Amino acid sequence: QVQLVESGGGLVQAGGSLRLSCATSRNIFSIYQMNWYRQAPGKQRELVAGITSGGSTNYADSVKGRFTITRDNAMNTVYLRMNSLKPEDTAIYYCNVRIRSDNYWGQGTQVTVSS
Repeated sequence: QVQLVESGGGLVQAGGSLRLSCATSRNIFSIYQMNWYRQAPGKQRELVAGITSGGSTNYADSVKGRFTITRDNAMNTVYLRMNSLKPEDTAIYYCNVRIRSDNYWGQGTQVTVSS
């Protein structure tokens, strides 16, 4: 069973910062790409950032230069550092891993950015 445990969401003013964390088991973390998605009310879930087991990263255009995805191999944890937050970043953020054809999701953590 794949478990993804997220933490770190909250309420922040525009321009502020938050860091999200997602912990999983070692056998998952060491092999597969880890991703962060988000879903705003009335919108489709979208990929925010991903990081491979080798450390290569990719970002949505809307967050490039503001968000940074990193991984701590010793802690089997992936982080999403979010700086210069905007009201349009408000969403539920989900940790994700895709194993073969199956997607696994964390429980989601709410990020709310006030203007």
